[in-house]
Amino acid sequence: MSIFKRLFKIGQAEAHSVIDKLEDPIKLTEQGIRDMKKDLDKSLQALAEVKAMEIRSRGDIKKHQEVAKDYERKAMLILKKAQSGSIAPEEADRLASEALRRKDENLESLERVKSELQKFESSTSQLDQNVKKIRSNVSKWENELKTLKARVKVSTATAKLNKQLSQIDSTGTVSMLEKMKEKVAQEEALAESYGEIANESKSIDEEIDTVLEDETSSSSLDELKKKMGLDN
Repeated sequence: MSIFKRLFKIGQAEAHSVIDKLEDPIKLTEQGIRDMKKDLDKSLQALAEVKAMEIRSRGDIKKHQEVAKDYERKAMLILKKAQSGSIAPEEADRLASEALRRKDENLESLERVKSELQKFESSTSQLDQNVKKIRSNVSKWENELKTLKARVKVSTATAKLNKQLSQIDSTGTVSMLEKMKEKVAQEEALAESYGEIANESKSIDEEIDTVLEDETSSSSLDELKKKMGLDN
């Protein structure tokens, strides 16, 4: 096994190891986010219910205050009627006492509702903090999940690239390049050889043509001299 294949095997194993380690955290994070969203839904429901009781308590407080004042007003009216003689003093005292008793009952209920309202307000504040905390955690883990998924993509791409690089036979590639260089050198030498042969052929032709031209020129001159009677 070549060194490159051994390195590839090692890199491949490490890449798979990284991916295997990342898959579980991704699944766990996804499950954790689902669980937190369920908790968020429950907290929101509880918050809505407590706020509803808080709103109702405020209404009850206002109602008990108004009823207590109304009974006090009625007691005063009854006593005025007794003073004007419209009703017997004994009857007035009885009815006025009953009105005041009911006033006190509403005041007691008022204090009880106020105490309950404080508890509801405290619960509302606590639940509101829980909701904000859960929302923050959901956002945090969703971002963490994106990061984990991105790391998986990078690891997968890296493993794929390493695999492709490992499959390149550097020895064979170098050998092939050397053969290509030798072939190119041979082609260049052959081209140069043909060029020299072409030049040599051209020179010989030129020498031959020159000799023939000289002979033709000399023969024509002799004939001309003979025709003119100048040939000695």
